Amino acid sequence: MKEILLKQKQILLFAFAGALSAVVEIGSFKIFSSQLPLIFFQETNYHGIHFPLSNIFSTSFGIITNYFLSIWFVFERGKHSKKKEFTYFMGVSFLSTLVSLSIFQIFFRFVFFNHIDVGFFVFSQEMLSKISAIILVSVLNYTVKKKVIFNG
Repeated sequence: MKEILLKQKQILLFAFAGALSAVVEIGSFKIFSSQLPLIFFQETNYHGIHFPLSNIFSTSFGIITNYFLSIWFVFERGKHSKKKEFTYFMGVSFLSTLVSLSIFQIFFRFVFFNHIDVGFFVFSQEMLSKISAIILVSVLNYTVKKKVIFNG
């Protein structure tokens, strides 16, 4: 019973850390996606890839935030050294980023065609795509980070 409660606590902490990381990622994406096109006019559509730099920069901010929240609040130290743990975390995060960028493109091109107005905020096509990609990749991240990186 204690093990089940600890596992549920860890999942809740992972969700909380993920939510905070997502806020950082989505917030920075909003800033980048509105400012980078002013400098790099092809940012909105670079050879068929929508918002590539905004996605890469914001995802990097989210990953770094998630790493520190994960080691401080979510997972216990595994059998790896700090250096190896960080390397594995970044490697998994890099692969997750590629998956996330691909999912973003799929949602942007084929799923979300209009914005959603919830009264106090308007979710644009790119924001809906970004949020959806984050949610889907989070499940993959938790499983891999728990089983491979932090061995728990």
